[in-house]
Amino acid sequence: MKVISYNVNGIRAAQTKGLFDWLQVVDADVVCLQEIKALEEQIDTEGLKAIGYEYQHYFSAEKKGYSGVAILSKTKPDHVEVGTGLDYMDREGRNLRADFGSVSVMSMYLPSGTNSDRLDYKFKYMDDFLDYANELKKDRKELLVVGDYNICHQAIDIHDPVRNKNVSGFLPEEREWMTRFLATGFKDTFRMFSDEPHKYTWWSYRANSRANNKGWRLDYGMATDELAAKVNRSVILSDAVHSDHCPILIEIA
Repeated sequence: MKVISYNVNGIRAAQTKGLFDWLQVVDADVVCLQEIKALEEQIDTEGLKAIGYEYQHYFSAEKKGYSGVAILSKTKPDHVEVGTGLDYMDREGRNLRADFGSVSVMSMYLPSGTNSDRLDYKFKYMDDFLDYANELKKDRKELLVVGDYNICHQAIDIHDPVRNKNVSGFLPEEREWMTRFLATGFKDTFRMFSDEPHKYTWWSYRANSRANNKGWRLDYGMATDELAAKVNRSVILSDAVHSDHCPILIEIA
């Protein structure tokens, strides 16, 4: 199974930049999108069907043009779980899961901490999601949680760890949460195969950041230990330029 995760920063804008053509070439079995910023009726669902994604599931935020996640697949999922059941999370359309046999794939868009109120919200989300994921993997042992975590875990994951140490996305408390998340029985699949520095998935639109590779690794494919044993590839596809993020790809045997 080939899984793509991509924060598209608005699916309609990304489509104008060639997203659908790119998806057709990459030919993944499952595509998880974050920050779609659209309702289903605003999305070119027929265009996605034309490139093989017959099965499309969307979870949009109540607030228009904001957040939202999607899962596209070539085969029909056995089950789709919309949201987490936690109302404050689900109003923002941040979690969507599809089950394919024993494998479950979740598309997640973890909040960013853009101001103090949103940082409090982010910390609450992180704590509640950790509990939710731990309960979920008791039943869905082969679970892959892909998406934009809005956290760089280690200094190797950010271009300037010293200057950014007090910036949300690289705060000690956020990094410590990710360490705890992994300690509960998840693997960062990219780091299973690579310990290379300067591998990022997001760049600011300011100051020519992408051309200078001044980036952050915010997007992850986190697999339970049971599923990680079946992952044979996990890479960052930095050549894709439909968004301020780039996609990641995980292959499961």
